Amino acid sequence: MSAVLDHHDAHGHDHDHHAPTGWRRWVFATNHKDIGTLYLLFSFTMLMIGGLLALGIRAELFQPGLQLVNPELFNQLTTMHGLIMVFGAIMPAFVGFANWMIPLQIGASDMAFARMNNLSFWLLIPAALMLVGSFFMPGGAPAAGWTLYAPLTLQMGPSMDAGIFAMHIMGASSIMGSINIIVTILNMRAPGMTLMKMPMFCWTWLITAYLLIAVMPVLAGAITMTLTDRHFGTSFFNPAGGGDPVMYQHIFWFFGHPEVYIMILPAFGIVSQVVPAFARKKLFGYASMVYATGSIAILSFVVWAHHMFTTGMPVTGQLFFMYSTMLIAVPTGVKIFNWVATMWKGSMTFETPMLWAVGFIFVFTVGGFTGLILSVAPIDIQMQDTYYVVAHFHYVLVAGSLFAMFSGLYYWLPKWTGVMYSETRGKIHFWWSMISFNITFFPMHFLGLAGMPRRYADYPMQFADFNMIASIGAFGFGFAQVYFFLAVVLPAMRGQGEKAPQKPWDAAEGLEWEVPSPAPFHTFENPPKLDATATKVIG
Repeated sequence: MSAVLDHHDAHGHDHDHHAPTGWRRWVFATNHKDIGTLYLLFSFTMLMIGGLLALGIRAELFQPGLQLVNPELFNQLTTMHGLIMVFGAIMPAFVGFANWMIPLQIGASDMAFARMNNLSFWLLIPAALMLVGSFFMPGGAPAAGWTLYAPLTLQMGPSMDAGIFAMHIMGASSIMGSINIIVTILNMRAPGMTLMKMPMFCWTWLITAYLLIAVMPVLAGAITMTLTDRHFGTSFFNPAGGGDPVMYQHIFWFFGHPEVYIMILPAFGIVSQVVPAFARKKLFGYASMVYATGSIAILSFVVWAHHMFTTGMPVTGQLFFMYSTMLIAVPTGVKIFNWVATMWKGSMTFETPMLWAVGFIFVFTVGGFTGLILSVAPIDIQMQDTYYVVAHFHYVLVAGSLFAMFSGLYYWLPKWTGVMYSETRGKIHFWWSMISFNITFFPMHFLGLAGMPRRYADYPMQFADFNMIASIGAFGFGFAQVYFFLAVVLPAMRGQGEKAPQKPWDAAEGLEWEVPSPAPFHTFENPPKLDATATKVIG
């Protein structure tokens, strides 16, 4: 293929023509594919650690009465589970997808800033060690909830400082990754690929990167103010010195709500690639998808206080945040409509990537509806801090972000590794995960409606049955991901399985399918010449 490099007119650097080997290849990696792989392996490791903490939580809640952990440790588990999953698993995984796929999809030779790319990955390792290592500090890990609300954070032990420092480092990594993605997409597209011809995955990441640059400094500000309250005598959030803990919530959620969309927009992008490929139709309403993604990003900045209906907000404020939250359902609904319309009357087949994508659309829609219910202030005041909220955001973040990632992983795995995964094992993983996920989180809606508060290590007898069901489902879900690693990822990494063709999915479109499988170490050193649709190489 002409898309694959002609080495003779490449740069005059000797090291450009072969992949480095051994540990140097990974430690000094500047190749976008290697860095993407590192991100994905790191995030899976963190997913397993965060999952272990979740199983600790569910084991304690298996039946009433304190069995395994004391309430202090229980609060540490809930806090660290949230922090590790959000900042260690979901976000780095999507950056891994971006590193792997964006240069391939836009016909670029690599990311714009290769060495900064390396640094943004390696910053995550000390941050993760500091975060996980906080369990072994005096007084144990932070136990203030993943939102790190004051004044609890002002009373924690030294592990709180380690947590703050770790989040600063992860934030710096995110900002560097985002700058890299924006510059790559805006400056390094192949000639002929206009913005409105880019794959949806590139669009969703471009918008996500702007969101990250806008809100990570806000989080940095909030936790830095916490740090100065703890050690330097300030009183930003300390009522004893005239500070206001509610101000922390405003600053945190001004970061936290766009953060929710940072974790779901790349998922929308992945699903927008997978659904057309297996429906064998063009994506319905491409332009409206782009505008809907932009609308979600803009609206995400004006809805933050719907997390705070119970903080004594005036009715006018409640109404504003209630209506703006309902409004954000419109562009999200546009996306779901477009995916369904893409599938409508398509020649659909249900290989594993499509199963995950359809599963995502179905279960994410459930999560969206519960979010719409929580946007209604009087209902939210009843549901605030109950398991209904826990059910809602796990439907959005697990059935949303994680399921879409699995869809993308099965979709692009043949291109990454050069071997086809086992379709049977992929389907076992899908059904096992889908069923156990719903067994875990669906009963939590009823627990919340019945008034069970979250972050409690014990509960009265009337909540016992649903908690037992949820705990059984959680262990099933956890083991499904271990199965996925052993039965799907490891064989693919070892090259076991039938060799993948260049284009394993017949109707898939995009430049990534114009290079061999596995994708060569260097691709597109000379910009490819594109056809009118900007999805194929000509010549």
